[in-house]
Amino acid sequence: MTRTSHRVWKYGDNVNTDVIFPGKYTYTVSRDPAELARHALEDLDPSFAANVRRGDVIVAGRNWGNGSSREQAVTCLLAAGVQAVIAASFARIYFRNAINSGLLVIECPAIVAAVSTGDELVIDMAATQIHFDGRSYDFPPLPQQVRDILDAGGIIPWLRANTPRDKQ
Repeated sequence: MTRTSHRVWKYGDNVNTDVIFPGKYTYTVSRDPAELARHALEDLDPSFAANVRRGDVIVAGRNWGNGSSREQAVTCLLAAGVQAVIAASFARIYFRNAINSGLLVIECPAIVAAVSTGDELVIDMAATQIHFDGRSYDFPPLPQQVRDILDAGGIIPWLRANTPRDKQ
């Protein structure tokens, strides 16, 4: 992902994992991506699952993904086609789960106030900038190993590609 355009879904502060993927489904929903996607954000935004398009991004306030370490809170967004989550800040466990699953996460507090749901923005990974409405918003570069994991599609594919055959 070098420079790509995305439609925005905007949410506020402290969106927890129970809201991203309702806890009531944790042990009842299969790992089928379509089923996971159907429940993404259903308690926060009932229109999300029916209207999200592949390549859309979520822009959120502070502490996105706080709460339990529920991997479905990441995988349901991936299954729904979300390309990235851009937030003012992330709960650390969500940030790590996102990287492990191959979901791009970007901390960029300045963009949060600038965009609204339905806006289009451009993520330029090479320049570590988000472009919107004629302005550029810098974000910290991700470490090379994190970029490698994201490029591989998550930690499992990265490990498979980087572990010698005799160790697998």
